[in-house]
Amino acid sequence: MGCDSQIVPRIQTWGRELGFSQIGVAGVDLSASESGLVQWLAQGFHGTMDYMAAHGLKRARPAELVPGTVSVITARMDYLPRAEAGGLSVQGNEGKDGAEGDQDWRTVEWARLARPQEGVVSLYARGRDYHKVLRARLQKLCDRIAAAVGPFGHRVFTDSAPVLEAALAERSGLGWRGKHTLVIDRAAGSMFFLGEIYTDLALEPTQPVPEHCGSCSACLSACPTGAIVAPYRLDARRCISYLTIEHPGAIPIELRPLLGNRIYGCDDCQLVCPWNKFARRSNLPDFDARAELTGQRLVSLFAWDEATFLRRTEGSPIRRIGHERWLRNIAVALGNALRSRTDALPGEEQAAMRAALQARSGHASPLVREHVVWALAQGG
Repeated sequence: MGCDSQIVPRIQTWGRELGFSQIGVAGVDLSASESGLVQWLAQGFHGTMDYMAAHGLKRARPAELVPGTVSVITARMDYLPRAEAGGLSVQGNEGKDGAEGDQDWRTVEWARLARPQEGVVSLYARGRDYHKVLRARLQKLCDRIAAAVGPFGHRVFTDSAPVLEAALAERSGLGWRGKHTLVIDRAAGSMFFLGEIYTDLALEPTQPVPEHCGSCSACLSACPTGAIVAPYRLDARRCISYLTIEHPGAIPIELRPLLGNRIYGCDDCQLVCPWNKFARRSNLPDFDARAELTGQRLVSLFAWDEATFLRRTEGSPIRRIGHERWLRNIAVALGNALRSRTDALPGEEQAAMRAALQARSGHASPLVREHVVWALAQGG
């Protein structure tokens, strides 16, 4: 389905009005990404994410996933919370470039990782589920397009189907793919979500941007588990985000000490990336950090029963892992805290941690019990 040449700039304007940071357009030829996808799957780097292999090369072939697709509208949305706990400021979209403003949010996050008694949730997951936010706004963007060009074929995706999001974002100029495999924008770092609209509209593609990682390898060095096995190559089986979110079973014993106090996801490769000094906070209240998920003691989080977990994670991406994995993750963090025995962990806190673990030692789930036993053994 053809379109007038001015529709793409109009779509970009509508996207900004709907809260997106940038809109691009890519074609459907992703054949250059196919060999890399095949190799990644062949090496088993997808772990237990069987759905990654189930769709085969359809992930790299938009027109096979959604017949009739001739263009992909790509979108990115900044998600850094509007304000960080503790009152420290975050660089905003107003373009402030003061050194203190640039550094504050990362300083706050590194400090969290240094407090073993605190449970750390990845920044993207402290607010509302991004799937819901982006999907609703992408659909509104489709409605605006339809009002301008008439009914058209489309499907909206937000990390919800076999889509090569990073490749599409890269080809449409939303940024380049960093060595940690995430997309980076020169003006906004990598703290953003991606979404797509597969459409039968023949749209003019937007242009890719040059890569700017250069010789930097900070993300490879910073990964706690060595999951970034080579530039642009991630072994999900070692990634803390995978282990705490996607992986359904026991966390490998040799990796447990490396998780530290990260109980849902990991931001280390982004915290260390020099380009994230330009990371922009979201304009949307949806991504404001929930108090119950930010700066909380592990002991308090571990005490949540299933009803409390469901209530406090309502509308959050965390809910999808379920209460059992939540307890599994926190048990590992408690074990790591007991092992740390630092001045930041006084004797009464250690005693509270042991008591919390003991209270779960008879849990109905073998998975939880296994990790509780391991955690208690870390305290000597």
